[in-house]
Amino acid sequence: MFYQIISLLLEVIVSVVASACLLRLYMQQQAIAMSARSGNPLGRFVFALTDWLVLPLRRVLPAMGRWDTSSLVAAFLLELSQFSLLWLLMGQAGSYGSVLILAAFGLVRLVISGFTGLVIVYAVLSWVQTRSMMSDVIERLVAPILSPVRRVVPLLGGVDLSPLVLLVLLQIAAIVLGHLQAAALL
Repeated sequence: MFYQIISLLLEVIVSVVASACLLRLYMQQQAIAMSARSGNPLGRFVFALTDWLVLPLRRVLPAMGRWDTSSLVAAFLLELSQFSLLWLLMGQAGSYGSVLILAAFGLVRLVISGFTGLVIVYAVLSWVQTRSMMSDVIERLVAPILSPVRRVVPLLGGVDLSPLVLLVLLQIAAIVLGHLQAAALL
């Protein structure tokens, strides 16, 4: 019971902060960061939540073009610390290499979950037609991953089904990732 409670708490805390690091990475790659930092509540939240970890890493890790490596490394370190703590609580069962594999798969799982969440929020906001800074940022974040699907999936009676198709594709990716993770740990 104690292990399950600790595992749940670690999962929630690490998922929120690591997801914010990944969102920060993606926002900066999409050149949304400056507008998000100054005026958007989502951007301010993401930067406030991650500055404590990303900014010190930035002193030693240079960006690679438009990719903020410090945000990516921060997310991976959070995942690694979560699985390392659980590994220690389990009495160091198995090799530490499996912890590294779990952390890498956890990072990819967060990316898939993050895109899934963004697409769901985008779809809901598109139904209610709100024009706000938040909906603008969400739309700008979803557009790059939705545009390839839109090229393949035509409008059906004026309805854009591309978010639904993208959600199905993301779920398939999550299933494949789960099987790859199970195979890697054998």
